[in-house]
Amino acid sequence: MFRWHYFSSCAVAILSLLMQEMNRVTRFLTLILGSSAPSETRFSSVAGPSSSASGGGGTTLTLNHRYGPCSPVPSEKRPISDEELLRRDQLRAEYIRRKLSRSNGTAGEDGGQQSKVTVPTTLGTSLDTLEYVISVGLGSPAVKQMMCIDTGSDVSWVQCKPCPIPPCHAAGSLFDPAASSTYAAFNCSAAACKQLGKHANGCDSKSQCQYIVRYGDDSNTTGTYGSDKLTLSASDVVEGFQFGCSHAELGTGMNDKIDGLMGLGGGAQSLVSQTAANYGKSFSYCLPPTAASSGFLTLGARSSGGGGNGTSQFVTTPMLRVKESPTFYFAALKDIAVGGKKLGLPPSVFSAGSLMDSGTIITRLPPTAYSALSSAFQAGMKQYKKAQPSSIFDTCFDFTGLDKITIPAVALVFSGGAVVDLDAHGILHRSCLAFAPNADEKTFSTIGNVQQRTFEVLYDVGSSVFGFRAGAC
Repeated sequence: MFRWHYFSSCAVAILSLLMQEMNRVTRFLTLILGSSAPSETRFSSVAGPSSSASGGGGTTLTLNHRYGPCSPVPSEKRPISDEELLRRDQLRAEYIRRKLSRSNGTAGEDGGQQSKVTVPTTLGTSLDTLEYVISVGLGSPAVKQMMCIDTGSDVSWVQCKPCPIPPCHAAGSLFDPAASSTYAAFNCSAAACKQLGKHANGCDSKSQCQYIVRYGDDSNTTGTYGSDKLTLSASDVVEGFQFGCSHAELGTGMNDKIDGLMGLGGGAQSLVSQTAANYGKSFSYCLPPTAASSGFLTLGARSSGGGGNGTSQFVTTPMLRVKESPTFYFAALKDIAVGGKKLGLPPSVFSAGSLMDSGTIITRLPPTAYSALSSAFQAGMKQYKKAQPSSIFDTCFDFTGLDKITIPAVALVFSGGAVVDLDAHGILHRSCLAFAPNADEKTFSTIGNVQQRTFEVLYDVGSSVFGFRAGAC
Protein backbone atom coordinates (compact mmCIF):
# COMPACT_ATOMS: atom_id res chain seq x y z
CA MET A 1 0.00 0.00 0.00
CA PHE A 2 1.35 3.42 -0.93
CA ARG A 3 2.19 5.87 1.86
CA TRP A 4 1.76 9.52 0.89
CA HIS A 5 4.05 11.71 3.02
CA TYR A 6 3.31 15.18 1.67
CA PHE A 7 1.11 17.03 -0.78
CA SER A 8 1.06 20.72 -1.57
CA SER A 9 -2.34 22.33 -1.01
CA CYS A 10 -2.70 22.69 -4.79
CA ALA A 11 -2.00 19.00 -5.38
CA VAL A 12 -4.46 18.03 -2.66
CA ALA A 13 -7.13 20.24 -4.23
CA ILE A 14 -6.56 18.75 -7.69
CA LEU A 15 -6.62 15.20 -6.33
CA SER A 16 -9.82 15.96 -4.44
CA LEU A 17 -11.50 17.28 -7.58
CA LEU A 18 -10.42 14.22 -9.56
CA MET A 19 -11.77 11.88 -6.91
CA GLN A 20 -15.05 13.79 -6.76
CA GLU A 21 -15.38 13.51 -10.55
CA MET A 22 -14.68 9.77 -10.45
CA ASN A 23 -17.28 9.29 -7.74
CA ARG A 24 -19.79 11.39 -9.68
CA VAL A 25 -19.36 9.28 -12.82
CA THR A 26 -19.74 5.93 -11.05
CA ARG A 27 -22.36 6.91 -8.49
CA PHE A 28 -25.53 6.05 -10.44
CA LEU A 29 -26.59 4.10 -13.52
CA THR A 30 -29.61 4.75 -15.71
CA LEU A 31 -31.60 1.77 -16.95
CA ILE A 32 -34.19 1.66 -19.72
CA LEU A 33 -37.06 -0.67 -18.93
CA GLY A 34 -38.53 -3.11 -21.46
CA SER A 35 -41.80 -1.85 -22.86
CA SER A 36 -43.46 -5.26 -23.01
CA ALA A 37 -42.94 -6.30 -19.41
CA PRO A 38 -42.14 -3.85 -16.62
CA SER A 39 -40.36 -6.55 -14.64
CA GLU A 40 -37.86 -7.18 -17.42
CA THR A 41 -34.99 -4.72 -17.45
CA ARG A 42 -32.89 -3.84 -20.49
CA PHE A 43 -29.75 -1.77 -20.21
CA SER A 44 -28.91 1.22 -22.32
CA SER A 45 -25.17 0.59 -22.70
CA VAL A 46 -22.21 -1.48 -21.60
CA ALA A 47 -19.62 0.40 -19.55
CA GLY A 48 -16.22 0.66 -21.18
CA PRO A 49 -14.88 0.03 -24.69
CA SER A 50 -14.68 -3.42 -26.22
CA SER A 51 -11.44 -4.74 -27.72
CA SER A 52 -9.84 -7.91 -29.09
CA ALA A 53 -10.88 -10.96 -27.11
CA SER A 54 -7.75 -13.02 -27.50
CA GLY A 55 -4.11 -12.48 -26.62
CA GLY A 56 -1.16 -13.74 -28.64
CA GLY A 57 -0.62 -17.51 -28.82
CA GLY A 58 -4.10 -18.49 -27.64
CA THR A 59 -7.32 -19.71 -29.14
CA THR A 60 -10.79 -18.23 -28.75
CA LEU A 61 -14.13 -20.04 -28.86
CA THR A 62 -17.60 -18.52 -29.04
CA LEU A 63 -19.54 -18.80 -25.79
CA ASN A 64 -23.34 -18.97 -25.99
CA HIS A 65 -26.11 -19.08 -23.44
CA ARG A 66 -27.48 -22.58 -22.94
CA TYR A 67 -31.03 -21.44 -23.71
CA GLY A 68 -30.18 -18.79 -26.30
CA PRO A 69 -30.94 -18.96 -30.05
CA CYS A 70 -27.56 -20.62 -30.75
CA SER A 71 -28.15 -23.37 -28.18
CA PRO A 72 -28.84 -26.95 -29.30
CA VAL A 73 -31.55 -27.34 -26.66
CA PRO A 74 -34.92 -28.09 -28.34
CA SER A 75 -37.49 -25.34 -27.94
CA GLU A 76 -39.80 -27.55 -25.88
CA LYS A 77 -37.00 -28.00 -23.34
CA ARG A 78 -36.13 -24.35 -22.81
CA PRO A 79 -36.01 -22.77 -20.50
CA ILE A 80 -37.03 -23.82 -17.01
CA SER A 81 -38.76 -21.00 -15.16
CA ASP A 82 -36.75 -18.25 -13.54
CA GLU A 83 -38.19 -19.22 -10.17
CA GLU A 84 -37.19 -22.87 -10.61
CA LEU A 85 -33.69 -21.92 -11.72
CA LEU A 86 -33.22 -19.73 -8.66
CA ARG A 87 -34.62 -22.46 -6.43
CA ARG A 88 -32.01 -24.88 -7.75
CA ASP A 89 -29.30 -22.25 -7.38
CA GLN A 90 -30.29 -21.86 -3.74
CA LEU A 91 -30.26 -25.62 -3.19
CA ARG A 92 -26.75 -25.65 -4.57
CA ALA A 93 -25.70 -22.88 -2.19
CA GLU A 94 -27.20 -24.78 0.74
CA TYR A 95 -25.39 -27.93 -0.34
CA ILE A 96 -22.12 -26.01 -0.31
CA ARG A 97 -22.87 -24.69 3.18
CA ARG A 98 -23.58 -28.19 4.52
CA LYS A 99 -20.31 -29.42 3.07
CA LEU A 100 -18.46 -26.53 4.68
CA SER A 101 -20.01 -27.13 8.10
CA ARG A 102 -18.25 -30.51 8.22
CA SER A 103 -14.85 -29.10 7.25
CA ASN A 104 -11.98 -27.26 8.91
CA GLY A 105 -9.89 -24.91 6.66
CA THR A 106 -10.34 -22.07 4.12
CA ALA A 107 -8.65 -19.91 1.52
CA GLY A 108 -7.29 -16.98 3.50
CA GLU A 109 -5.85 -13.84 1.94
CA ASP A 110 -2.32 -15.15 2.32
CA GLY A 111 -3.27 -18.37 0.54
CA GLY A 112 -2.56 -20.37 3.70
CA GLN A 113 -4.83 -22.57 5.77
CA GLN A 114 -6.98 -21.06 8.48
CA SER A 115 -8.97 -22.91 11.11
CA LYS A 116 -12.63 -22.00 10.65
CA VAL A 117 -13.96 -23.64 7.50
CA THR A 118 -12.72 -25.33 4.35
CA VAL A 119 -13.63 -25.88 0.73
CA PRO A 120 -15.36 -29.25 0.18
CA THR A 121 -13.89 -31.77 -2.25
CA THR A 122 -16.92 -31.13 -4.45
CA LEU A 123 -19.26 -28.16 -4.57
CA GLY A 124 -22.08 -30.37 -5.80
CA THR A 125 -22.63 -28.32 -8.92
CA SER A 126 -26.19 -28.44 -10.20
CA LEU A 127 -26.09 -29.10 -13.93
CA ASP A 128 -29.21 -27.00 -14.40
CA THR A 129 -27.37 -23.88 -13.23
CA LEU A 130 -24.59 -24.24 -15.82
CA GLU A 131 -25.66 -21.66 -18.38
CA TYR A 132 -22.92 -21.29 -20.99
CA VAL A 133 -21.82 -23.63 -23.79
CA ILE A 134 -18.97 -23.94 -26.28
CA SER A 135 -18.75 -26.00 -29.47
CA VAL A 136 -15.73 -28.28 -29.96
CA GLY A 137 -14.81 -31.24 -32.13
CA LEU A 138 -14.04 -34.63 -30.61
CA GLY A 139 -12.47 -37.65 -32.26
CA SER A 140 -11.20 -38.52 -35.74
CA PRO A 141 -13.06 -37.49 -37.77
CA ALA A 142 -14.09 -34.64 -35.47
CA VAL A 143 -17.68 -34.77 -34.23
CA LYS A 144 -19.28 -31.53 -33.00
CA GLN A 145 -19.98 -31.46 -29.27
CA MET A 146 -21.85 -28.71 -27.39
CA MET A 147 -20.46 -28.61 -23.85
CA CYS A 148 -21.29 -26.56 -20.76
CA ILE A 149 -18.26 -24.89 -19.19
CA ASP A 150 -17.71 -25.08 -15.44
CA THR A 151 -14.87 -23.62 -13.39
CA GLY A 152 -16.05 -25.77 -10.46
CA SER A 153 -15.37 -29.08 -12.23
CA ASP A 154 -12.24 -30.90 -13.36
CA VAL A 155 -13.46 -34.03 -15.16
CA SER A 156 -14.83 -33.34 -18.64
CA TRP A 157 -17.30 -35.79 -20.21
CA VAL A 158 -19.63 -36.31 -23.15
CA GLN A 159 -22.59 -38.60 -23.74
CA CYS A 160 -21.48 -41.70 -25.63
CA LYS A 161 -22.77 -44.83 -27.32
CA PRO A 162 -23.99 -47.12 -25.92
CA CYS A 163 -26.19 -45.35 -23.36
CA PRO A 164 -28.73 -47.90 -22.12
CA ILE A 165 -29.84 -45.89 -19.09
CA PRO A 166 -31.96 -42.79 -19.95
CA PRO A 167 -32.11 -39.87 -20.21
CA CYS A 168 -29.71 -39.86 -23.16
CA HIS A 169 -29.64 -38.19 -26.53
CA ALA A 170 -31.26 -39.87 -29.47
CA ALA A 171 -28.92 -42.64 -30.62
CA GLY A 172 -27.88 -40.74 -33.74
CA SER A 173 -26.45 -37.78 -31.80
CA LEU A 174 -24.37 -39.65 -29.20
CA PHE A 175 -20.59 -39.62 -29.55
CA ASP A 176 -19.48 -43.02 -30.81
CA PRO A 177 -15.96 -43.87 -29.59
CA ALA A 178 -15.89 -46.90 -31.90
CA ALA A 179 -16.18 -44.56 -34.91
CA SER A 180 -13.10 -42.53 -33.91
CA SER A 181 -9.72 -43.79 -35.08
CA THR A 182 -7.93 -41.93 -32.26
CA TYR A 183 -10.08 -42.92 -29.25
CA ALA A 184 -8.50 -45.08 -26.55
CA ALA A 185 -9.94 -46.18 -23.22
CA PHE A 186 -7.55 -46.10 -20.27
CA ASN A 187 -6.57 -49.35 -18.63
CA CYS A 188 -7.20 -49.49 -14.90
CA SER A 189 -3.45 -49.50 -14.26
CA ALA A 190 -2.90 -46.25 -16.22
CA ALA A 191 -1.69 -43.17 -14.37
CA ALA A 192 -4.65 -41.16 -15.71
CA CYS A 193 -7.03 -43.66 -14.13
CA LYS A 194 -5.28 -43.60 -10.76
CA GLN A 195 -5.37 -39.80 -10.87
CA LEU A 196 -9.19 -39.75 -10.85
CA GLY A 197 -9.33 -39.98 -7.06
CA LYS A 198 -12.89 -39.55 -5.82
CA HIS A 199 -14.16 -39.82 -9.39
CA ALA A 200 -12.76 -43.35 -9.84
CA ASN A 201 -15.42 -46.03 -10.23
CA GLY A 202 -13.50 -49.28 -10.56
CA CYS A 203 -12.93 -51.35 -13.68
CA ASP A 204 -15.21 -53.02 -16.20
CA SER A 205 -14.91 -56.59 -17.48
CA LYS A 206 -12.31 -55.45 -20.03
CA SER A 207 -10.15 -53.81 -17.31
CA GLN A 208 -11.11 -50.39 -18.68
CA CYS A 209 -11.05 -47.45 -16.28
CA GLN A 210 -14.49 -46.36 -15.07
CA TYR A 211 -15.37 -42.91 -13.71
CA ILE A 212 -18.31 -41.31 -11.92
CA VAL A 213 -19.13 -37.65 -11.27
CA ARG A 214 -21.91 -36.78 -8.84
CA TYR A 215 -23.60 -33.38 -8.66
CA GLY A 216 -25.44 -31.55 -5.90
CA ASP A 217 -28.82 -31.86 -7.63
CA ASP A 218 -28.47 -35.68 -7.44
CA SER A 219 -27.50 -35.87 -11.12
CA ASN A 220 -24.61 -38.14 -11.96
CA THR A 221 -22.71 -39.41 -14.97
CA THR A 222 -20.72 -42.62 -15.19
CA GLY A 223 -18.87 -44.52 -17.89
CA THR A 224 -15.40 -45.18 -19.33
CA TYR A 225 -12.47 -42.81 -18.90
CA GLY A 226 -10.40 -42.45 -22.06
CA SER A 227 -8.71 -40.05 -24.46
CA ASP A 228 -9.18 -38.70 -27.97
CA LYS A 229 -8.31 -35.77 -30.20
CA LEU A 230 -9.98 -32.49 -29.16
CA THR A 231 -10.37 -29.88 -31.92
CA LEU A 232 -10.79 -26.33 -30.63
CA SER A 233 -10.28 -24.62 -33.99
CA ALA A 234 -8.83 -25.44 -37.40
CA SER A 235 -5.34 -24.70 -36.08
CA ASP A 236 -5.72 -25.73 -32.42
CA VAL A 237 -5.89 -29.46 -31.72
CA VAL A 238 -5.28 -31.16 -28.36
CA GLU A 239 -3.94 -34.68 -28.83
CA GLY A 240 -4.83 -37.26 -26.20
CA PHE A 241 -7.47 -35.16 -24.42
CA GLN A 242 -8.69 -37.08 -21.37
CA PHE A 243 -12.45 -37.21 -20.74
CA GLY A 244 -15.27 -39.40 -19.54
CA CYS A 245 -17.32 -41.29 -22.12
CA SER A 246 -20.67 -41.36 -20.33
CA HIS A 247 -22.79 -44.49 -20.74
CA ALA A 248 -25.27 -43.82 -17.93
CA GLU A 249 -26.73 -40.52 -16.75
CA LEU A 250 -29.31 -39.80 -14.11
CA GLY A 251 -30.90 -36.56 -12.90
CA THR A 252 -32.76 -33.45 -14.02
CA GLY A 253 -29.60 -31.79 -15.33
CA MET A 254 -29.33 -34.43 -18.06
CA ASN A 255 -32.71 -33.74 -19.63
CA ASP A 256 -31.71 -31.58 -22.61
CA LYS A 257 -29.51 -31.80 -25.68
CA ILE A 258 -26.26 -30.55 -24.16
CA ASP A 259 -23.59 -33.08 -25.11
CA GLY A 260 -21.49 -32.84 -21.98
CA LEU A 261 -19.39 -30.72 -19.64
CA MET A 262 -15.97 -29.09 -20.07
CA GLY A 263 -14.13 -28.81 -16.76
CA LEU A 264 -12.15 -25.58 -16.29
CA GLY A 265 -11.17 -26.16 -12.67
CA GLY A 266 -7.62 -26.22 -11.37
CA GLY A 267 -7.35 -29.99 -10.86
CA ALA A 268 -5.20 -32.37 -12.90
CA GLN A 269 -8.07 -33.64 -15.10
CA SER A 270 -9.32 -30.23 -16.27
CA LEU A 271 -8.86 -28.77 -19.74
CA VAL A 272 -6.75 -26.02 -18.17
CA SER A 273 -4.27 -28.47 -16.66
CA GLN A 274 -4.21 -30.81 -19.66
CA THR A 275 -3.33 -27.95 -22.02
CA ALA A 276 -0.83 -26.21 -19.72
CA ALA A 277 2.02 -26.80 -22.17
CA ASN A 278 -0.03 -25.25 -24.99
CA TYR A 279 -1.68 -22.34 -23.21
CA GLY A 280 0.28 -21.78 -20.00
CA LYS A 281 -2.54 -22.47 -17.50
CA SER A 282 -4.23 -19.21 -18.37
CA PHE A 283 -7.75 -18.67 -19.68
CA SER A 284 -10.45 -16.04 -19.73
CA TYR A 285 -14.11 -15.78 -20.59
CA CYS A 286 -16.75 -13.16 -21.15
CA LEU A 287 -20.26 -14.25 -20.21
CA PRO A 288 -22.78 -12.47 -22.47
CA PRO A 289 -25.31 -10.12 -20.85
CA THR A 290 -28.37 -11.76 -22.39
CA ALA A 291 -29.33 -15.18 -23.73
CA ALA A 292 -29.55 -13.71 -27.24
CA SER A 293 -25.95 -12.41 -27.29
CA SER A 294 -22.60 -14.19 -27.45
CA GLY A 295 -19.41 -14.08 -25.42
CA PHE A 296 -16.12 -15.94 -25.67
CA LEU A 297 -13.77 -18.38 -23.98
CA THR A 298 -10.05 -17.82 -24.59
CA LEU A 299 -7.40 -20.41 -23.76
CA GLY A 300 -3.89 -19.03 -23.51
CA ALA A 301 -5.29 -15.68 -22.45
CA ARG A 302 -3.04 -12.77 -21.54
CA SER A 303 -0.44 -13.68 -18.95
CA SER A 304 -0.08 -11.17 -16.14
CA GLY A 305 3.64 -11.84 -16.10
CA GLY A 306 4.20 -11.09 -19.77
CA GLY A 307 3.79 -7.31 -19.83
CA GLY A 308 2.98 -5.54 -23.08
CA ASN A 309 -0.24 -7.09 -24.31
CA GLY A 310 -0.82 -8.71 -20.92
CA THR A 311 -3.17 -7.32 -18.29
CA SER A 312 -2.84 -3.59 -18.98
CA GLN A 313 -6.58 -3.34 -19.70
CA PHE A 314 -7.48 -5.36 -16.61
CA VAL A 315 -7.82 -4.57 -12.94
CA THR A 316 -6.10 -7.43 -11.15
CA THR A 317 -6.20 -9.14 -7.77
CA PRO A 318 -4.36 -12.17 -6.34
CA MET A 319 -5.79 -15.63 -6.91
CA LEU A 320 -5.95 -17.81 -3.80
CA ARG A 321 -5.89 -21.61 -3.78
CA VAL A 322 -6.53 -24.37 -1.25
CA LYS A 323 -4.04 -27.22 -1.59
CA GLU A 324 -6.51 -29.87 -0.50
CA SER A 325 -9.08 -28.68 -3.07
CA PRO A 326 -7.14 -27.59 -6.18
CA THR A 327 -10.28 -27.38 -8.33
CA PHE A 328 -11.43 -24.07 -6.98
CA TYR A 329 -10.32 -20.49 -7.56
CA PHE A 330 -10.62 -17.91 -4.77
CA ALA A 331 -10.14 -14.16 -4.49
CA ALA A 332 -10.05 -11.90 -1.44
CA LEU A 333 -13.10 -9.63 -1.51
CA LYS A 334 -12.42 -6.75 0.89
CA ASP A 335 -15.39 -4.40 0.64
CA ILE A 336 -18.34 -3.27 -1.49
CA ALA A 337 -19.08 0.25 -2.71
CA VAL A 338 -22.61 1.53 -3.31
CA GLY A 339 -23.19 4.84 -5.04
CA GLY A 340 -19.44 5.50 -5.07
CA LYS A 341 -19.06 5.04 -1.30
CA LYS A 342 -17.47 2.03 0.37
CA LEU A 343 -19.54 0.25 3.00
CA GLY A 344 -16.51 0.06 5.31
CA LEU A 345 -17.00 -3.60 6.21
CA PRO A 346 -14.55 -5.01 8.78
CA PRO A 347 -11.86 -7.37 7.38
CA SER A 348 -13.27 -10.32 9.31
CA VAL A 349 -16.47 -10.33 7.21
CA PHE A 350 -14.73 -11.78 4.15
CA SER A 351 -12.04 -13.79 5.96
CA ALA A 352 -13.27 -17.11 4.49
CA GLY A 353 -12.44 -15.96 0.94
CA SER A 354 -14.59 -15.54 -2.15
CA LEU A 355 -15.05 -18.29 -4.72
CA MET A 356 -15.06 -17.21 -8.38
CA ASP A 357 -17.51 -19.56 -10.07
CA SER A 358 -19.05 -19.75 -13.53
CA GLY A 359 -21.67 -22.27 -12.37
CA THR A 360 -23.32 -20.34 -9.54
CA ILE A 361 -25.86 -17.83 -10.82
CA ILE A 362 -26.38 -15.32 -7.98
CA THR A 363 -23.56 -13.96 -5.80
CA ARG A 364 -23.78 -15.02 -2.17
CA LEU A 365 -22.38 -12.85 0.62
CA PRO A 366 -21.97 -13.26 4.38
CA PRO A 367 -25.13 -11.97 6.11
CA THR A 368 -23.32 -8.93 7.55
CA ALA A 369 -22.08 -7.88 4.11
CA TYR A 370 -25.41 -8.56 2.42
CA SER A 371 -27.35 -6.59 5.05
CA ALA A 372 -25.05 -3.57 4.64
CA LEU A 373 -25.30 -3.79 0.84
CA SER A 374 -29.08 -4.08 0.89
CA SER A 375 -29.49 -1.14 3.28
CA ALA A 376 -27.19 1.12 1.27
CA PHE A 377 -28.86 0.16 -2.00
CA GLN A 378 -32.35 0.80 -0.60
CA ALA A 379 -31.19 4.19 0.64
CA GLY A 380 -30.39 5.09 -2.95
CA MET A 381 -33.74 3.79 -4.20
CA LYS A 382 -36.10 5.72 -1.93
CA GLN A 383 -37.88 7.25 -4.91
CA TYR A 384 -39.21 3.82 -5.95
CA LYS A 385 -41.94 1.77 -4.36
CA LYS A 386 -40.82 -1.41 -2.64
CA ALA A 387 -42.13 -4.77 -3.85
CA GLN A 388 -42.65 -8.07 -2.08
CA PRO A 389 -39.66 -10.43 -1.82
CA SER A 390 -39.32 -12.77 -4.78
CA SER A 391 -37.73 -16.23 -4.58
CA ILE A 392 -34.30 -15.83 -2.92
CA PHE A 393 -34.41 -12.02 -3.22
CA ASP A 394 -35.65 -9.75 -0.43
CA THR A 395 -34.69 -6.32 -1.83
CA CYS A 396 -37.19 -5.75 -4.63
CA PHE A 397 -38.90 -2.75 -6.22
CA ASP A 398 -42.03 -1.96 -8.21
CA PHE A 399 -41.14 -0.24 -11.49
CA THR A 400 -44.60 -0.52 -13.03
CA GLY A 401 -45.35 2.34 -15.43
CA LEU A 402 -41.76 3.60 -15.57
CA ASP A 403 -39.77 3.96 -18.80
CA LYS A 404 -36.40 4.28 -17.11
CA ILE A 405 -34.92 4.19 -13.63
CA THR A 406 -31.74 5.37 -11.93
CA ILE A 407 -29.99 2.99 -9.54
CA PRO A 408 -26.90 3.29 -7.34
CA ALA A 409 -23.73 1.90 -8.88
CA VAL A 410 -22.27 -1.14 -7.11
CA ALA A 411 -18.58 -2.08 -7.10
CA LEU A 412 -16.71 -5.05 -5.66
CA VAL A 413 -13.45 -4.10 -3.95
CA PHE A 414 -10.80 -6.83 -3.97
CA SER A 415 -7.39 -7.24 -2.38
CA GLY A 416 -4.63 -5.24 -4.01
CA GLY A 417 -6.90 -2.28 -4.71
CA ALA A 418 -8.84 -3.85 -7.59
CA VAL A 419 -12.24 -2.17 -7.92
CA VAL A 420 -14.72 -3.91 -10.22
CA ASP A 421 -17.58 -1.58 -11.16
CA LEU A 422 -20.46 -3.91 -11.93
CA ASP A 423 -22.36 -3.60 -15.15
CA ALA A 424 -26.05 -2.85 -14.66
CA HIS A 425 -26.77 -6.49 -15.54
CA GLY A 426 -24.90 -7.48 -12.39
CA ILE A 427 -26.88 -5.26 -10.02
CA LEU A 428 -30.55 -6.00 -10.72
CA HIS A 429 -32.19 -9.30 -11.57
CA ARG A 430 -35.51 -8.23 -13.02
CA SER A 431 -36.61 -5.78 -10.30
CA CYS A 432 -34.59 -7.13 -7.35
CA LEU A 433 -31.07 -6.59 -6.05
CA ALA A 434 -29.14 -9.49 -7.60
CA PHE A 435 -27.40 -10.72 -4.44
CA ALA A 436 -28.38 -13.15 -1.69
CA PRO A 437 -27.08 -13.87 1.83
CA ASN A 438 -25.29 -17.00 2.95
CA ALA A 439 -26.83 -18.98 5.78
CA ASP A 440 -24.04 -18.00 8.18
CA GLU A 441 -21.00 -15.75 8.56
CA LYS A 442 -18.40 -18.53 8.24
CA THR A 443 -19.31 -19.65 4.72
CA PHE A 444 -17.18 -18.18 1.95
CA SER A 445 -18.67 -15.71 -0.51
CA THR A 446 -19.36 -16.85 -4.06
CA ILE A 447 -19.08 -14.47 -7.02
CA GLY A 448 -21.78 -15.77 -9.36
CA ASN A 449 -22.11 -15.44 -13.10
CA VAL A 450 -24.73 -12.67 -12.98
CA GLN A 451 -22.11 -10.32 -11.54
CA GLN A 452 -19.44 -11.54 -13.99
CA ARG A 453 -21.44 -10.90 -17.17
CA THR A 454 -19.97 -8.47 -19.76
CA PHE A 455 -16.52 -8.66 -18.07
CA GLU A 456 -13.60 -10.54 -19.48
CA VAL A 457 -12.61 -12.51 -16.39
CA LEU A 458 -9.00 -13.64 -16.57
CA TYR A 459 -7.80 -16.72 -14.66
CA ASP A 460 -4.01 -16.56 -14.84
CA VAL A 461 -3.50 -19.74 -12.84
CA GLY A 462 0.24 -19.89 -13.47
CA SER A 463 0.77 -16.43 -11.99
CA SER A 464 -2.04 -16.74 -9.39
CA VAL A 465 -3.85 -13.64 -10.64
CA PHE A 466 -7.44 -12.74 -11.51
CA GLY A 467 -8.15 -9.95 -13.98
CA PHE A 468 -11.34 -8.08 -14.89
CA ARG A 469 -11.86 -6.09 -18.08
CA ALA A 470 -15.16 -4.22 -18.41
CA GLY A 471 -17.33 -4.11 -21.51
CA ALA A 472 -15.71 -7.09 -23.22
CA CYS A 473 -18.89 -8.61 -24.67
